[in-house]
Amino acid sequence: MTVTIGAPKQDLPRPRGELSEAVVKLLGSRPGGSVPVPGSVDPYGEDLHLALHTCYELHYHGFAAVDAGWEWDPGLLGLRAALEQRFLRALREDVPGGDDLDAELERLLVTPADPEGLSRFLRDESEWWQMREYFVHRSIYHHKEADPYAWVIPRLRGQAKASLVAVEFDEFGGGRGERVHAQLYADLLAGAGLNPDYLHYLDVVPAPMLALMNMMSLFGLHRSWRGALVGHFATVEITSPPGAQRLVEALERLAADPACLLFYREHVEADAVHEQVMRTGVIGDLLRREPELTESVVFGIQVTNLLEDRFADHVLEAWRAGRSSLRETGSETVSGGD
Repeated sequence: MTVTIGAPKQDLPRPRGELSEAVVKLLGSRPGGSVPVPGSVDPYGEDLHLALHTCYELHYHGFAAVDAGWEWDPGLLGLRAALEQRFLRALREDVPGGDDLDAELERLLVTPADPEGLSRFLRDESEWWQMREYFVHRSIYHHKEADPYAWVIPRLRGQAKASLVAVEFDEFGGGRGERVHAQLYADLLAGAGLNPDYLHYLDVVPAPMLALMNMMSLFGLHRSWRGALVGHFATVEITSPPGAQRLVEALERLAADPACLLFYREHVEADAVHEQVMRTGVIGDLLRREPELTESVVFGIQVTNLLEDRFADHVLEAWRAGRSSLRETGSETVSGGD
């Protein structure tokens, strides 16, 4: 059964610090107001990433109570740029960089015989409440699945453009609205007894998942980061099938609703094809035309792995300590289902 995704989130998010509080307050007024100064916020912290996510949301569905003029307000764009630079500096410091693309791609293709990590835990050890928490975290990403990549289409040419659009066509349901991956995820949420509405759980999802989504938006919105966005997209498509298969096995073990299984089965099948399309058609053609983007593609791959690892570490640390991985503001209502 296909559920109807609710309208974009009506309310601005609950602040998580002085900076995000100032941004939320600012967006409640008319465009042109004085913007806050970032201060010394943690580049991976809750305050910065909620503020940045709120700024980016103006380029997606926006907020019903926010004047649309804020999307391109010069002052707010300046604040967003300052936050982006702080985030990017931290990312550059925390990945090795370089231009050895072949080595990065080969590492993505190696699946350990006995994989450890979040998908392995979900497959072998998780309880239903933990699976539902995982769904809630990922909703911030999957409500926008494939949307940030659409921004790179006019920045590509030739086979790279054609191949990326072919992958996007599948991500957007192959012309069928009920098969759009964001819709399939809404159906998954409903099947798990969760709210399927767009960004419904934003207030309870911690910074590690917001950082992942912000990275995608940052790369997508800036032409200069088109190589990094392609590297990120390729990483997702190459690593998705084995992880999705472990989720299928986890959901079968937990006797989950068919809508939950459908979403991950779709990714096992579709992304196995997308891997070669991304590696040869998109990356191969892009770098034949613009070899100077090699380091950017490598950066996109490394940053994706870094932020996915930070997310997995956050979730597993909480669960192994016997506590919710969500923010206290709503974890009980999310995790308390059967």
